[in-house]
Amino acid sequence: MDLLLRGSRDLLHPEELVAEATRDLVKEEVRRLLERKLKENPELAKELKEAVHDLLEARAMEYAALLRVTAASARLGFAAAPDSIKGVLARDVASLLSRELGTLVDKI
Repeated sequence: MDLLLRGSRDLLHPEELVAEATRDLVKEEVRRLLERKLKENPELAKELKEAVHDLLEARAMEYAALLRVTAASARLGFAAAPDSIKGVLARDVASLLSRELGTLVDKI
């Protein structure tokens, strides 16, 4: 019941709904204008496509570098850990990696 009342209270703020709908309309109009301009100028469309490709490639390289830093940090942590807990750490990290890789594979 409380959830229903809270949802109903949200509907009592029509100014927020109007503002949100207006933003959506403006975004759609800007999107249409940009698409028209790109159709009119194939060279600009090609340039934008290449720039987006470069950006995505740079992000992938950034993530790869972050993974390498993380791996190096983990190796450093193992090297600095007392011998008595290295086995426990190794099992914990292996378990974590196994779960995360499983999740990643499931998403692909």
